Amino acid sequence: MTGNVFLATFLTGLREGLEATLVVTILVGFLVKSDRKRHLPLVWGGVGCAVALSVAVVLILGYASERLNGPGRELFEAITSVVAVVFVTWMIFWMRRAARSMAGQLRARLEDAIKLGPVAVVLMAFLAVAREGVETSVIFVGIVQGAPSVWSVVAISAGILTAVGLGFGLYASLVRINLTKFFTWTGLLLILVAAGIFKYGVHDFQEAGVLPGLSNHAFDISGWFDPTSWYGMLLSGMFNITAQPSVLETIGWCVYVVPVLVLFLWRKKPAKPAAQPSAAAPAGAAPSSVN
Repeated sequence: MTGNVFLATFLTGLREGLEATLVVTILVGFLVKSDRKRHLPLVWGGVGCAVALSVAVVLILGYASERLNGPGRELFEAITSVVAVVFVTWMIFWMRRAARSMAGQLRARLEDAIKLGPVAVVLMAFLAVAREGVETSVIFVGIVQGAPSVWSVVAISAGILTAVGLGFGLYASLVRINLTKFFTWTGLLLILVAAGIFKYGVHDFQEAGVLPGLSNHAFDISGWFDPTSWYGMLLSGMFNITAQPSVLETIGWCVYVVPVLVLFLWRKKPAKPAAQPSAAAPAGAAPSSVN
């Protein structure tokens, strides 16, 4: 496989990169608008440390995978896939819940950090961005396992650079993005990507001998599904669709994607407003209750 993971990896870089960029934009904007530009180097220092940690996580996981052989490597990649799925799922739901209050929370934390001193400002910026960076690193490794190539690095770099460009445009008011729709649609796509990663993890558990049934195929579409075609590479790279998945792989994919999609798409109905009295109370009448 060469560039068949490009879209999935690009989407991961774009989604996670935009989340991290929004964090940085909020912090920088707060300092600029409150005339505290002297703290900007501290924030950028924390951001730089977070980026370095994210790169280190990718290198460590990649090195560990390369050092292992046979069932041990398959087991390591299976566990990494499961961890990546957990991060993807948590990130999707967390962003939907916390997006509206994120700006206020970050400003309050930065305000508190400024009162504590320079080290606290660096640490606050580091922790705010490191979470997104480490998530991106683990998800990236989970996607490209079994298909390491230069295209993977190009894809995630392109996604992150695109996110940085969008973040700058938002900060400078050069572009306008409906972030609710953006995170909803990318969330839907990432759920399908995560289902594919989970399916890959189940396959690795089977190859490591932890789970049985590697040769028990759920179906066989190899007669018409060409993995080397453009659509085959797209489906395989984005969602890990294969021609002969095992029964457990197929069950794992369904067990993940069905409830997660339902929970993600489910919306609580807004509460009905309280009924208003049909007529005004007579003048001088006493109220029925006291608040």
